[in-house]
Amino acid sequence: MAIKIIDYGSKEYDQMIELRKSVLRKPLGLTYSKEDLERDKNDLLIGAFEEDEILACCILTQNAPGTFQLRQMAVDQKMQRNGVGAAIMHFAENLAKDSGGRDVVMHARKTAIGFYEKLGYAVVSDEFSEVGIPHVEMRKDLI
Repeated sequence: MAIKIIDYGSKEYDQMIELRKSVLRKPLGLTYSKEDLERDKNDLLIGAFEEDEILACCILTQNAPGTFQLRQMAVDQKMQRNGVGAAIMHFAENLAKDSGGRDVVMHARKTAIGFYEKLGYAVVSDEFSEVGIPHVEMRKDLI
C-alpha cells in the first residue's frame, strides 16, 4: 500500500471523489456541489492506494497557524478494519506536523468516535448535527 499526496484535478483526485461519494454521501442521499469540490483546491489531499486502486482518503485544511482540520476521511468498505484508516491518519498527522501543525481538529461522525479515540483524539464539544447526522468535534495535540 502506498500513501501519497494527490494533485487536485488529477486521475487520483477523481478516484478520491468517487470514494468520498460512495462512503460519505451516497448512504445519506447526498452529493457534492461544484463549490464543495472547489474547496479542495488549496488543501492537502491524501490517498492510500494499492496499485492504481484507491483504498482510503482524507483532506487536511489549515484553519489557522498550527491548526489543521481533518475532513472527508473515507475508507473503502471492503478495507475497513484492516489498518488502512489508521495508516492514512498517521500519514496525515505527520504531514500536518511537517507543515508546522501543533494540533488536528475534526468533525467526527458519532459512529467513528471510537476509531479516532484509539488514535489519541479526544471529544471537545457537545454533539451537533452536520449533513443530517450526529457529529462531535475532536482534537489531538501533535507536539
